[in-house]
Amino acid sequence: MVFEFIIDFFVLVFGLCIGSFLNCAIYRMEQEEKITGRSFCPHCKHMLSWKDLFPVFSFLLLKGKCRYCHKRISGQYPLVEISTALIFLAVLNFRFPFLNQFSFSQFLSVAFLFYISSVLIVIFVYDLKHYLIPDEVLLPAIIISFLYRLSENLLIGRWDLLKTFKIEIGGYATFFNFILAALVAAGFFLVIFLVSRGRGMGFGDVKLAVLMGFLLGLPDVLTALFLAFFFGAIIGIILMIYQKKSLKSEIPFGPFLIAGTFMAMLYGGQIIQWYTNFFQI
Repeated sequence: MVFEFIIDFFVLVFGLCIGSFLNCAIYRMEQEEKITGRSFCPHCKHMLSWKDLFPVFSFLLLKGKCRYCHKRISGQYPLVEISTALIFLAVLNFRFPFLNQFSFSQFLSVAFLFYISSVLIVIFVYDLKHYLIPDEVLLPAIIISFLYRLSENLLIGRWDLLKTFKIEIGGYATFFNFILAALVAAGFFLVIFLVSRGRGMGFGDVKLAVLMGFLLGLPDVLTALFLAFFFGAIIGIILMIYQKKSLKSEIPFGPFLIAGTFMAMLYGGQIIQWYTNFFQI
């Protein structure tokens, strides 16, 4: 119990720190600047001190204002930090509940899911603000996801007495499941993109669907797509009721896809089971 609490605390702190880095990455991508270098105030460009860099806590202590120019700091910063920490904690506890049986392969899985979660958070914020999915974070994530799924199915043997190195290939049915999921999801959005000539769906969503397929596989990617359209419809109706948007208004779909992806990644099995049981009543 104490061990699990320590791990959870460490993951929360780690998630807050990664969230702080993601905020920096998002801002510098927006400004077309290098990610490396010291952090600074986006308003006065003053270099930040170590006491300004504690995730969430510095924001609260400074009452949401820069220590140097006193201009307001965007609420995006603590929201991204807190969201990253909570998502990391959820990934660890929902996907890997038995920490006392943690193995090296599970460690690699956690690292992979933390990385992909970070990429999805960046895309969520960037698309929400700019109606654009940045290739500089999406394309490397697609490549890494493909290689990770491929490596899952390569079982490297040991040197035997004859010093012959054996490589056993197994489990490719699982690998092709992820390939098929990527093709199905991306193909669905590609059809919408081509039919609407880019007005109903951007090509960035097509590429994001490839990442979703490699991450979730079948049938979870279908659950994610269903949830994305469900969330999109609900939010769209609410925005039209409050006259924030009309039927012709443009709404970024990437955030809904990412929300559906996180839900399917954490609760995909339970959602499918609930759906199946619901229609058996």
